[in-house]
Amino acid sequence: MAADTSLLAPAILAAALVIRAALGELQRPGSAREQWACVANRQAVVAGTTVLGAVILLGWHQAGLASLAWGLLIGALTAHLVHGGRRRP
Repeated sequence: MAADTSLLAPAILAAALVIRAALGELQRPGSAREQWACVANRQAVVAGTTVLGAVILLGWHQAGLASLAWGLLIGALTAHLVHGGRRRP
């Protein structure tokens, strides 16, 4: 039962990120493409995938399937941060 409830938090956070991108797109067309450009950045994708794998490997025994959901969320946020870090001086 604990694994079922632990899936709720990453699902809510992922939905909030999608809603944020959609609202930004309505306000300024093209902003979602800029926000999710990290998917085309090879370095960001490698960093996100590495974090995804680490979270799944370290959390599978305790959280099971929930570690996959958390890994996807944390991997996506890591890719976004790695991509955004290149733009700033």
